[in-house]
Amino acid sequence: MDIDVLGALDVRENGVSIAPTAPKPRQVLALLALHADQVVPVAGLIEELWAAKPPRSARTTLQTYVLQLRELITVALEKDAPDEGEPARSAKDVLVTSPGGYLLVTGGGTSDVREFERLAGTGYRAMDAGDFPGAARKLREALSLWTGAAFADVQTGNQLQMEAKRLDESRLCALDQRIEADLRLGRHRELLAELTVLTSRYRTHENLHAQFMLALHRSGRRGEALDVYHRLRGTLVRDLGLEPSARLRRLQQSILMAASETPLSMDHQTPATSQLPPAGTGRGRVAQV
Repeated sequence: MDIDVLGALDVRENGVSIAPTAPKPRQVLALLALHADQVVPVAGLIEELWAAKPPRSARTTLQTYVLQLRELITVALEKDAPDEGEPARSAKDVLVTSPGGYLLVTGGGTSDVREFERLAGTGYRAMDAGDFPGAARKLREALSLWTGAAFADVQTGNQLQMEAKRLDESRLCALDQRIEADLRLGRHRELLAELTVLTSRYRTHENLHAQFMLALHRSGRRGEALDVYHRLRGTLVRDLGLEPSARLRRLQQSILMAASETPLSMDHQTPATSQLPPAGTGRGRVAQV
């Protein structure tokens, strides 16, 4: 079974999609797919479908949705007849009823979430080891698995909404570190267009703004780098009542103090940034210019 949730939901058995079009069975499949090869409790599925107000028939209705999914699985299994003498798999072998819940068996298939986490983890370890080309490559591979927001075409309840936020934060962390690796490799001008979009989308994300400031400064656009700081400060003060962090203020001062005639190529500068941390982690030091 192959599972994609980093974008539109797509779950395939023998290459045949088993994703229903009806909203609530689709919700059930999405939660089972995210936690594939693990038991998802009935209570968790009911909460996802009806939050705090499940109908009296909730368990019976959930069983109906499971039966509908098994019907789709049965059709997919019929495409791949077993060799003579091998036992045929049934839909109940794929979508298993377990004490207290249900389990979707992948049978060694792929999961884009698991592959993303594996590649991102490899990228983070490469960053820690100072292998910036390897980190950039692995993190770029991890991010390429995303085709849209997680569960983009699924009606989401409390649990899927929470999981979607978690996954989006993981994606943002990987993106942050991929940009950091690219900065370490001197790809400042290549990053400008991407960081223009990202800082517009994440208007209070200090790390992305710091990276944008550094990329602009190293591209010979010091005034625009300072403009980025002032826009961020205005947004933070206006929307959140906060001043930029000490790290951002130090970066601004470093840019202000840099002599305008100093060459800004990588050959004349200290290594990219000093590991600007993802938002909220508190890791690392402020970037040097």
